[in-house]
Amino acid sequence: MSKVVVGMSGGVDSSVAAYLLKEQGYDVIGVTMQIWQDEEQAVQEENGGCCGLSAVDDARRVAAALDIPYYVMNFKESFKKNVIDYFIEEYLEGRTPNPCIACNRYVKWESLLQRSLAIGADYIATGHYARVVQLPNGRYTLQRSATLDKDQTYALYNLTQEQLKRTLMPAGAYSKNEIRAIAEKIGLRVASKPDSQDICFVPDGDYASYIEIKTGEKMPEGNFVTLEGKVLGQHKGIIHYTVGQRKGLGLALGYPAFVLAIRPETNEVVIGTHAESMAESLRANQLNFMAVEDLTESMHVFVKIRYNHKGVWGTIEKTGEDELVCMFDEPQRAVTPGQAVVFYKDDYVLGGGTIL
Repeated sequence: MSKVVVGMSGGVDSSVAAYLLKEQGYDVIGVTMQIWQDEEQAVQEENGGCCGLSAVDDARRVAAALDIPYYVMNFKESFKKNVIDYFIEEYLEGRTPNPCIACNRYVKWESLLQRSLAIGADYIATGHYARVVQLPNGRYTLQRSATLDKDQTYALYNLTQEQLKRTLMPAGAYSKNEIRAIAEKIGLRVASKPDSQDICFVPDGDYASYIEIKTGEKMPEGNFVTLEGKVLGQHKGIIHYTVGQRKGLGLALGYPAFVLAIRPETNEVVIGTHAESMAESLRANQLNFMAVEDLTESMHVFVKIRYNHKGVWGTIEKTGEDELVCMFDEPQRAVTPGQAVVFYKDDYVLGGGTIL
């Protein structure tokens, strides 16, 4: 009997994933990853989130109801280094990070997988809405989930072949309503628990205050400027802004204004019109390919530039060892440095990278 460690967040998706795997005959072990940092325990407990203290209570109750062993594993160090420190660093560099993607790659998979293999598990599993498949060429990749409105493949594009080979995602074959119905049917108390929102370690969503508290530094104010360098006003500090942002700029220019770029070296935030905010292409690095080993020729693919982006067609081509360019079929707004770009071919994740 294959042994699988299920990462349990206390939510309905991972709870039902554990149930489905047990039904399929796996030897299931439930694990909640302790990632919150000590000084924030009270905040985390109050706000819940996908890995807050309330998650442990809910996950433990679910494990008891499913009659599976349950443990809490400490991943605080890995989470701080790979997620929190990266998050702060990226904002200070004028980019907009995606901490959930970093957490998936380095904590939920890398750290949990190694720990799970060490205790004799064959697989790890999560409640993500995605499907792991092996293609005829032998490569492992992700297929988009049965219901595209819940599809989470975007946030998982940088998993490695070794990680995919040892991953099970049973929720990917169901819709959210079906998952809730299964939880209801088997009497799980988390059946109607709302989905966790926002970034778990910044529960109030105020990233800028969080960064200032963590670094112990108040970010200096600077200039809003046009592409030509004309000063339009004062900004509150670059960490308050992201490329593509329109609201909360505090500028009255007589036209809708957008953040076009953030320049940490001169402490400037570049402002422009809607037309100026449209991009015909993007460059990306830190590439990870799933469905193919590498991109050897230009390819027409379906492209997502943020988690909730509806997607657009474009042509990708390698321009260096670890860099590519993507030419959109139609110009796109808010191409944001630091965010992930993910490429799809025939419903499968071809690969992705970080927008430059």
